[in-house]
Amino acid sequence: MKIQEYLKVLSYIPISKNFRVNFNLMREKVPLQIKMEINLFNILEILGTAAFAISGALSAMNRKLDVFGIFIIAFVTGIGGGTVRDILIGSTPVTWMENIIYIYLIGIVTILAIIFRKKINYLKTSLFLFDTIGLGIFTIIGVETGIRNNLDPIISIALGVMTGTFGGVIRDILCNEIPVIFRKEIYATACLIGGLVFIILHELGVEREIIYIVTSLIVISIRLVVVKFKISLPSFYLSSEDK
Repeated sequence: MKIQEYLKVLSYIPISKNFRVNFNLMREKVPLQIKMEINLFNILEILGTAAFAISGALSAMNRKLDVFGIFIIAFVTGIGGGTVRDILIGSTPVTWMENIIYIYLIGIVTILAIIFRKKINYLKTSLFLFDTIGLGIFTIIGVETGIRNNLDPIISIALGVMTGTFGGVIRDILCNEIPVIFRKEIYATACLIGGLVFIILHELGVEREIIYIVTSLIVISIRLVVVKFKISLPSFYLSSEDK
């Protein structure tokens, strides 16, 4: 009997009464999925993932983590918000598991961040910049996802806030820092304003591409302005001088 015939016979060997092993399936190679329609929404999602991954890599380098730690922080920062979003709306497997391009993207931008770390010497400034870009882009992606799933506008805005902020939250926790969203900085508030503008423009029938650009720029601009002029939310805690 030829080898092929032996394999055919062994294809379904009963190991127990209710379980069989299909050796043919074990020998099959499952192709990695690289599928993505080229449109503004997907391009923005790629840019947002790259921006957050770079911010994660910079944060890890700022904490002097090893190479493995840098890749881990970059990865969870890049996919954190989107993963939470997909789980909440019941979209599983989540986006980065269905499309391997995100794994390659995060790996490439992380390597580039490590190689050119001396060029981006001002880590805090660079970290803030990439975090802000990711925040603006992921906010509109979250709101748009909520609208596409016919969710209430308020829920869509909340989904946008979570998509925009949770990657940074996970990054800061793993780097042993208090997440920016929990400080007095205007962070999530920028997402809320951007999400609200998105919903208003959507109800007015403005073209999607214009909404994406305008909303993301609003979120980014708010973050840049409040940090430059040191605008923050009021604090309810007594200062050391008042105690």
